[in-house]
Amino acid sequence: MEQIKSNPSPAPNFEAGTVKDIIEPAKSIFNKVSVKAALEELQARASDSSPVIDRRGELLGTVSRNQMNRKVGGFGHDPTTEPVEAQIEKNNPYCFEDQAVAEIEQMMLNAKVGEVSVVTREKLLLGTVKIEAIAQEKKRRKCLERLNPGPEEIRVQEVPAVCGGRGRHLHLFRTRLPLSL
Repeated sequence: MEQIKSNPSPAPNFEAGTVKDIIEPAKSIFNKVSVKAALEELQARASDSSPVIDRRGELLGTVSRNQMNRKVGGFGHDPTTEPVEAQIEKNNPYCFEDQAVAEIEQMMLNAKVGEVSVVTREKLLLGTVKIEAIAQEKKRRKCLERLNPGPEEIRVQEVPAVCGGRGRHLHLFRTRLPLSL
């Protein structure tokens, strides 16, 4: 299984944190179980696919309910004795926990997937990231940027100020105040 590299592109216009900021826990299937056990687990979770890990927790790939049904049942193999390890799809995209969210978004768009597994640099499975979580993160960041603009976004606005002088005369002058600090 190899990581899909994203093309550097100016398209993502937000600077979010890293993937570990929006990771979701992932339920995985152990590579030594039978196809029948894997299918039952997927059915219990109401899921079509799942990451597959070895005993150490290293991501080996994914299995899909449709693929297992087609390959095992379609060829007349016994799902109770057929190991799930033989059914692992190894060319699925994944990302590292320390990669930028914008980079992963572009990778997912290029690969046309809605979810990727997240691993450590040692390929130990940590969880998943969904495109919906990236969209929510973008929305949250935009909202925060409006509430707390960075130092480069401080704008100066001229406002009229009133200064009382002697007698009945009021002097008006303009002063420059920062809108936020």
